[in-house]
Amino acid sequence: MKIGVLALQGDFSEHISMLKRIGVEAIEVRLPKHLDGLSGLIIPGGESTTIGKLAVAYDLMEPLRQFGKSHAIWGTCAGAIFLSKDAKADQPLLGLMDIKVIRNAFGRQVDSFETDLDIEGLKKASGTDHPYHAVFIRAPIIESVYGQAKVLSALEDGRIVAAQEGRLLATSFHPELTDDTRFHQYFVSLAG
Repeated sequence: MKIGVLALQGDFSEHISMLKRIGVEAIEVRLPKHLDGLSGLIIPGGESTTIGKLAVAYDLMEPLRQFGKSHAIWGTCAGAIFLSKDAKADQPLLGLMDIKVIRNAFGRQVDSFETDLDIEGLKKASGTDHPYHAVFIRAPIIESVYGQAKVLSALEDGRIVAAQEGRLLATSFHPELTDDTRFHQYFVSLAG
């Protein structure tokens, strides 16, 4: 199995390191030809407008959309925004996932935080009950899910921070910035 990480901007190297830790071959994706032979793709955190503009500039938008119709894609933070059908902003979006996202929903960089989350899919996949420690940095909120999308996790106040639609996965937080490999393992199981 080979997983690609969109390497246009953002924290792609951290995802690659995490994939290698769990024994998965990982490659940087910058051009449409780099999607060939992949089982799945991670779109990292960074700046969603910049990621979108660079994807347009490198003629990646349509190849990414086609890839997402038959392969697993996981968007973390800015990647979740880029995956969404609605980000309430004028920016390039893949429009693959039935989620509506609000950018920077928690505020500025100084408002970043960490918290423990209950994530049912991870409990089932890993067989462990302990919560997932999530890192939020200028994070979006998944305002709503509809269609085939479902909520995987929410904060205590009900704000959605993780969703799944088939093999598409969106998280408001940064699993690549922790030592917990469970989310990456879960994604690899979706890609398999």
